[in-house]
Amino acid sequence: MAELAVRVFAREETAGPPVLLLHGFASDGRRDWVATGMADALAAGGRRVVVADLPGHGDSPAPADPARAGAGVIAAALAEAMGPGPFDVVGYSLGARIAWELPAAAPGQVRRAVLGGLSPADPFGALDAGELRRAVADGHVPADPLTAMIADMVLAQGHRAAGLVTCVEGLRATPFEPGAWEGAEPPVFVAGREDVVAAGIERIVGQVTGARLVTVAGDHRQALTGPGLREVVTATLAL
Repeated sequence: MAELAVRVFAREETAGPPVLLLHGFASDGRRDWVATGMADALAAGGRRVVVADLPGHGDSPAPADPARAGAGVIAAALAEAMGPGPFDVVGYSLGARIAWELPAAAPGQVRRAVLGGLSPADPFGALDAGELRRAVADGHVPADPLTAMIADMVLAQGHRAAGLVTCVEGLRATPFEPGAWEGAEPPVFVAGREDVVAAGIERIVGQVTGARLVTVAGDHRQALTGPGLREVVTATLAL
């Protein structure tokens, strides 16, 4: 089971199911959800908000091996952290990809979901994991542009870099192959108009009966930090 650090935000009185917030790759819950005001906005609305750090990110320890960093394993750990009963989930980028696994990991518990910045392709499946690990070990610059880009993101995390490579290896072993959505309600997808990461997301949206896509201003990062995503989340999760 993956080990996860979580923070809880709540006022004295809460109403409705708790909300789980899942951040993107090479980020953490504090950066994506606390600094952007999302956690406080939901808590101010009366919800109990759980902000998780994915394995190897933020305050969560690095996985001991790739088997502890697979998407299903992470989803199972998140389901355990949420406990019994229904909950809502908001995931962005990698967080949205992990959120896709939650209905299977927590049958009957996922009520509403907002999936932002989701890539319809699996970016980790196309990179060279050996070259990525070498880049972290000795500064080698991968020839493949995608691997080089991921290497830059990983190396920017300093002492967490090696653990993030293990995370990538685990996620590569569990590629994103979206089937039927098993949550109680169809998800709402959010994508920035200039977000190349989420380009082609219409294909995934079209696979889920009743799902809808909302476009907001900005690229991948701007869509996360701008007001559009917060407005969609608060409207979607309203009781």
